[in-house]
Amino acid sequence: MEPILAAIQGADLIKVVVWILIAGLIFWLVTWLIDYCAVVEPFNKIAKVVAAIIAVIILINALLVLVGRPFITF
Repeated sequence: MEPILAAIQGADLIKVVVWILIAGLIFWLVTWLIDYCAVVEPFNKIAKVVAAIIAVIILINALLVLVGRPFITF
């Protein structure tokens, strides 16, 4: 357990918090836009599920940055 805790630094933690806030804001805007545009019912749910999956992948990647092993590098 100590190697994981040793890898977490303050700058990385701030970077992850910023990524989580940005991903949350983008996810909220996408779901709001889907509701605002009044997309028909089957496509509405599909678009929200796709947006949620993308948001979860970004969240998992942001958390993996803390341990030094992100699976998506930007």
